[in-house]
Amino acid sequence: MIPDSFKQELLHRVDIVDVIERSVPLKKGGSNYVACCPFHSEKTPSFTVSPAKQFYHCFGCGAHGNAISFLMEYQGLGYVEAVKDLAESVGMKMPEFEPRSKKPESGPDLHVVMERACDYYREQLKTSPHAVEYLKGRGLTGKIAARFGIGYAPDGWQNLERVFPDYSDKALKDAGLVIDGEGGRRYDRFRDRIMFPILDQRGSVIAFGGRVLGEGEPKYLNSPETPLFEKGRELYGLSQARPAIRSAGRVVVVEGYMDVVALAQHGIEYAVATLGTATSPVHVQKLLRQTDEVVFSFDGDAAGRKAAWLALETSLPYLADNKAVRFLFLPHEHDPDSFVREKGKEALEKKLREARPLSEFLLDELKARSDPGTAEGRSRLVHEAKPLLQKLSAPALRLQVLKAVADAAGTSLEDAARLTEIRVSRTYDPRPAPAQGAQRASQLPQAKREHKLLQCLLAKPTLVAELPEAILDGGSFEGRMLTAVADYCRRSPHAQGGELIEHFKDSEFAAAIASSQAALLETKLEGDHMEPEFRGAVAGWLREQRKGRLEALSAKSERTPAEQVEIRDLVAQLRDQSEVLPKNAKI
Repeated sequence: MIPDSFKQELLHRVDIVDVIERSVPLKKGGSNYVACCPFHSEKTPSFTVSPAKQFYHCFGCGAHGNAISFLMEYQGLGYVEAVKDLAESVGMKMPEFEPRSKKPESGPDLHVVMERACDYYREQLKTSPHAVEYLKGRGLTGKIAARFGIGYAPDGWQNLERVFPDYSDKALKDAGLVIDGEGGRRYDRFRDRIMFPILDQRGSVIAFGGRVLGEGEPKYLNSPETPLFEKGRELYGLSQARPAIRSAGRVVVVEGYMDVVALAQHGIEYAVATLGTATSPVHVQKLLRQTDEVVFSFDGDAAGRKAAWLALETSLPYLADNKAVRFLFLPHEHDPDSFVREKGKEALEKKLREARPLSEFLLDELKARSDPGTAEGRSRLVHEAKPLLQKLSAPALRLQVLKAVADAAGTSLEDAARLTEIRVSRTYDPRPAPAQGAQRASQLPQAKREHKLLQCLLAKPTLVAELPEAILDGGSFEGRMLTAVADYCRRSPHAQGGELIEHFKDSEFAAAIASSQAALLETKLEGDHMEPEFRGAVAGWLREQRKGRLEALSAKSERTPAEQVEIRDLVAQLRDQSEVLPKNAKI
């Protein structure tokens, strides 16, 4: 692990404007910089870079992050590579740490090793009639095989020795091409398999997927995770599909390599596949940066529906109201490969257009898990909807789903909002008059006030010194998030937005914090503008706590001397704030 202190210092030293401007021309726009987004096609600039917050956000596709994440997404670098690149640019020496997979200390570059292996597998395909016949039997042409760089790993234990004379080279194992067996005997990982090269965003070979020709197991064998390859970050076929995705305005996510290749063979070139793993947050973010519509196509059996539900849950924090996630379940006897071969391109594209919206799939699943015909079932439906609604980041869609949950549960929108702790109105007036801001903030309900205080801390972390720990409540998502951010700000009161993004990038609050940072960019409010809002919200919260405590003490028939003193103090404090005392207050 790279120490947090090193990353914090690094993000303090680098200037995100300089980092991004190496790749994307930026133009000054007020206190920020703007450009056409490098992550999706657009004619009007919606990509904003804040030098004050060291944070970027695209209001078109939702891409956001700091200097580290920009290098990872734009240049296709791994996390450690991105940190190292930034450190070198400002003359910082990388600390000693233990990476998950060490790169070889010497020997050839792993990218070169993988390219040589890929060339070898492609040559072997040309001289392997049974492998060629297998691909022809699946309806593939030589042209499509060449486009995806498909090859063949021949049967035999040490065929790669022909390619790499030093078969004992450590780099071969580091690249995942060979396995060291018992007794030190080394052998090829892939044998008698159709080979599908996996490319990174720059088009470099970083791994392979091997499909067995016969009935052997496993049917598909993937490269292990290596210094080049992290399954949860990569999508098969994305490098080849990117132009078609932008042209079609849609990407379809399938389960297998052969599905991607077969769809491309039939003219549906905007398909990608996860690599034998569940849909990850990085997968979703990558896809939503490419297009406004993502269709997950899974088998209709129990396993396929489970995978689809996991994809739904993973997608919720990254949705925007201009984005759509849909789900297509083909008939049980078909996968995308067999369906397109039997029914053709137009039939499958019709199915894709009719794919179920995320909201519909979510509601149907919730209803299936409960019994809306009983009070217990309706209450369970609301209970299970609560964490999903709280994750859902698209405000207009969240409101629509909340209304549907309320209807299904036979309750009002207001009651459903209260039970799920979801705000149903605007949480932030972007340009309040300073004199009115404190009063307005003090009258906010608790969830809104927590959100307000969060935004204030993001704008000016030093305000945490004025935040009493006693008012923090970890009982809701907003409360837990505010508590976590406040704790970080106490330790790092001068942290910039990019540092906060980095610190919370793997937490449950990552998307919500990034969304709040983006809202601050849009409103163009600086930290000093937030002070009246912050102090008003804190004062209102303390006032409510005091009133609640006073009401509780006043309701008691007998009170201790200490409680009598506490009542007098509470009354004095509330009068100092010009607050009307509770009707049952007894001094």
